[in-house]
Amino acid sequence: MKTLLLTGFEPFLDHDFNPTERIVTVLNGEKIGAYEVVGRVLPVDYEMAAPELLNAVDEVKPDAVISLGLAAGRNKITPERVAINVNDGVKDNTGRIPVDEPIVEGGNAAYFSTLPIRQMVNRLQEVGIPAEISNTAGTYLCNNVMYTLLHDFEEKGVNVPSGFIHVPASFELAVESGRWPSWPLETIQRAVEIMIEVLD
Repeated sequence: MKTLLLTGFEPFLDHDFNPTERIVTVLNGEKIGAYEVVGRVLPVDYEMAAPELLNAVDEVKPDAVISLGLAAGRNKITPERVAINVNDGVKDNTGRIPVDEPIVEGGNAAYFSTLPIRQMVNRLQEVGIPAEISNTAGTYLCNNVMYTLLHDFEEKGVNVPSGFIHVPASFELAVESGRWPSWPLETIQRAVEIMIEVLD
């Protein structure tokens, strides 16, 4: 059986809950489609998130990598098409606020996801789960870890499908804020399982 490294993030900003942390924890050790899932939760920290992801890749030696992140305000599952070489976001959990910083000095301007994102979106839509491809992963930690891993694989000549998927807020966050579109956590988790099943 193949191995999938599935990552999420700890809570951040004013959020007391992050659905990706819960999903990654629940799916850790599960067998979905052709894959056994290894789940890891990353810190919301510009200095530590990407190194922890790369360390997990070195340890697990996965056959595919899916990183998950919360996009409060979005109303669909959104696999990301591209990551760009810049950190320029709101503060992380250490209080750091980067401005116009390259993720990799001298690195490529951008990298495209190597996940089958079109097939993932099509399959979710077939089963009635709203989904679309996103053309911006932002410039926060989600973009940071996506860019770093794709850059690392490119530099090493590693052919491992990898990319990033944003998920909407869950009900727990809607209760907290009252402003965002929200989904049941179980539906978000099922969407993640379906996208894993799409992987070869």
